[in-house]
Amino acid sequence: MSVEANVDAAEIEKFQSIASRWWDRESEFKPLHDINPLRVDYIEKQASAIAGKKILDVGCGGGILAEALAHKGARVTGIDMADLSLQVAKLHLHESGLDIDYRLTTVEAFAEDNAAGFDIVTCLEMLEHVPDPASIIESASRLLKPDGMLILSTLNRNPKSFALAILGAEYILRMLPRGTHEYKKFIKPSEMASVLRANGLRLCDTTGMSYNPLTKNYSLGRDIDVNYLMSARFDD
Repeated sequence: MSVEANVDAAEIEKFQSIASRWWDRESEFKPLHDINPLRVDYIEKQASAIAGKKILDVGCGGGILAEALAHKGARVTGIDMADLSLQVAKLHLHESGLDIDYRLTTVEAFAEDNAAGFDIVTCLEMLEHVPDPASIIESASRLLKPDGMLILSTLNRNPKSFALAILGAEYILRMLPRGTHEYKKFIKPSEMASVLRANGLRLCDTTGMSYNPLTKNYSLGRDIDVNYLMSARFDD
């Protein structure tokens, strides 16, 4: 698949249409704001601190994760193919005062000129929105330094994830706009692990993320049936 082909125009337009609300904590992006501290804690734990490290955030959107990582002292680059989202991310830097390098590009194209350039590459809540997730992982692996770490997150594919992530989150609780996710694009952890191995990466950890609708809190744990995070490194 060509670099240009691994972009879903409908997915890009979906995020373009709501780009102005990236930093509204009560908007469609509230779930991302709510889980962001958990994501940052996970990255810090897996990478053994991030201060001073070069991090690439693939599919950075409006910069929610990128800014949180920069606040921790990381040197962050964020890439995305939704131009309006990147414009919002850049504008928000005037408020946060952070220094983040945002670029409009695909990870495949970016990897051509930046191989082995990053200590950590993150790709969170993005793989379920592209035609070829394996291409993203392959390019992300090329961007890692030999001792670098890849951090991924996505949605598992099973009846429970369909019930909770689509029916529950989009139609019943209305936490997300209807049509945010397509079940066929969800990825089983075994499928993700297979792609990691194919790129010379060793799976280090798999952790689930759960939502309690009664307390309205998110937590990390062993339940990987719906949302999960993974970390991986090159084999020694």
